Amino acid sequence: MRAAERLKQAAAGCKGYWVTLLCGGAFLGFFLLVRQNRAAMNFLVLHITTPWKRAVSAAVCMLPFSGMELCIAALVILGVGLLVRCGVKLKAKGPGIIGRTLLFFCCAGLLIYDGFCLFWGANYYADSFSDRSGLAAAPVSVESLYETTRYYAVLANLYCGQVKRDEAGRFDESLDDIFAGAETAYDNITERWAFLESPWRRPKRVFFSKIMSMTNFTGVFFPFLGESNLNVDSPASLIPSTIAHELAHQKNVAAEQEANFVAVAASVSADNPVYRYSGALLAYIHLGNALYQADRELWAEVYGGLDPLVRGDLDENNAYWAAYEGKAAEAAEAIYTGFLQSYGQTMGMKSYGACVDLLVNDYIGGYEGYEGDGRL
Repeated sequence: MRAAERLKQAAAGCKGYWVTLLCGGAFLGFFLLVRQNRAAMNFLVLHITTPWKRAVSAAVCMLPFSGMELCIAALVILGVGLLVRCGVKLKAKGPGIIGRTLLFFCCAGLLIYDGFCLFWGANYYADSFSDRSGLAAAPVSVESLYETTRYYAVLANLYCGQVKRDEAGRFDESLDDIFAGAETAYDNITERWAFLESPWRRPKRVFFSKIMSMTNFTGVFFPFLGESNLNVDSPASLIPSTIAHELAHQKNVAAEQEANFVAVAASVSADNPVYRYSGALLAYIHLGNALYQADRELWAEVYGGLDPLVRGDLDENNAYWAAYEGKAAEAAEAIYTGFLQSYGQTMGMKSYGACVDLLVNDYIGGYEGYEGDGRL
């Protein structure tokens, strides 16, 4: 009788968990059914999740540290505490406590995923940057790729001497100045694309940035708080354009390839030379990699024309990330590729390279912002 009574009590104690799993599963199923409805996703993003994220991020913005890291730390402490509690009470409560603990973790995981679908997953099915701007990532010719790569190489050469450098010629701008410049990074680009206008939210430095480097992440947008988080251990020359990338996510540019393009467009049009240089450098990296695959002779010609200072920054970036190559980075890439593909980003991690098409088509299309600024 005592065993039966304990089993009955355990089942009663798990009722809330089963209800939560049922409701969470129902929401996820509903989202999967309606996510292809563009009108529904646009309404959800524009009228529900964006106002919420902007309201929450206004409060989180005032914190001197990353709200995302605080949330992750709280979840880790809670999870460890529950596991310890489960082990301590196992003898007194019996195996039932193991089931309740597992159910709790299942409920927490499902609710977190539901929240992610609501606050960010929907953005992948709403109007994209290309939809709103009219700029398409259409296929490009090798000649056009070559001309665009040369253009951004010229910009990198032009701006590389306008940033602070140490005695050895290494990029030496302070993080304080870089983050201070983020507030005006989008001032000029919003004149072209007014839909990128949004309230200013301060990007945050991640304290455990080395962990991000181990998984090959330079930045993370945390949709639950509408907060941009930056890896500040990575080479500083690309941190300004990475900030612009994460700010693009704050402006509802969800697709990674589009966020990279927007980051370049915002950075090179900014008044701050540090952002202009970083944007040109980011563009050259993407374009140069594509040109290298398409025609190595043309790539060698452009690369040979780079200022030694630019080459030094590229070498520093390559050396930094080469030091973090390994199973952790490979596993993180595989997981993130699966994540992107689950939201219709069928190119996976290769979707980052698609920003090349946007860069080339924007340049070859003759956007007037390029005129008089070193256009080849």
